[in-house]
Amino acid sequence: MNDKSKKVPEVVVKRLPRYYRYLGELLKQDIKRISSNALSEKMNVTASQIRQDFNYFGGFGQQGYGYNVEHLYSEIGEILGLHDGDTTVIVGAGNLGRALASHDTFEKRGFKLIGIFDNDENIIGTSINGIKVMSSDTLEGFLEKNRVDIGILTVPKAAVMETAERLVKCGVKGLMNFSYTELNFDKDVAVENVHLSDPLMTLSYKIKQNKNGE
Repeated sequence: MNDKSKKVPEVVVKRLPRYYRYLGELLKQDIKRISSNALSEKMNVTASQIRQDFNYFGGFGQQGYGYNVEHLYSEIGEILGLHDGDTTVIVGAGNLGRALASHDTFEKRGFKLIGIFDNDENIIGTSINGIKVMSSDTLEGFLEKNRVDIGILTVPKAAVMETAERLVKCGVKGLMNFSYTELNFDKDVAVENVHLSDPLMTLSYKIKQNKNGE
């Protein structure tokens, strides 16, 4: 585990899921160990950067051996909290909310989706991936009876702050916000603001650069 006196840069934290995904693929291929150089070639990250990233959490490697893939996979999963069994709810069962609820990411990554909420009478009572959509009016009552670690917000921009505050007031400590606006809370509430158009704009930039380089 990392030295708590050493703050881990955000850019390093954001690389951890990528390491985790790739190591999972190596396990499926029955690869037992890998060097930082080999990992570097596969992931397009320098070997020096990989070693620096892992050193924030104790290093994990052995000189002359490299990294034990299974051990490193497990350790990064622990660092990411994937072994904690975090529970989550989705508020907003429109197209995006339904797509997220139908995805297998939750169970595969150790998260448990336990509730879906919406205020549309035509959606309330329908089922998504085996979970019945509940009225948003019942959100507080549900949160009082169930431990919820993460709230996923796919509500309209105008409703996101009120919805977020309702979740936080009931003890939810993590928010993933897809509403195309920025949420900010104090240090006790972790927030990820997800803007789906950002990768498209980044891709557009890369395409333009490639064209200009022709």
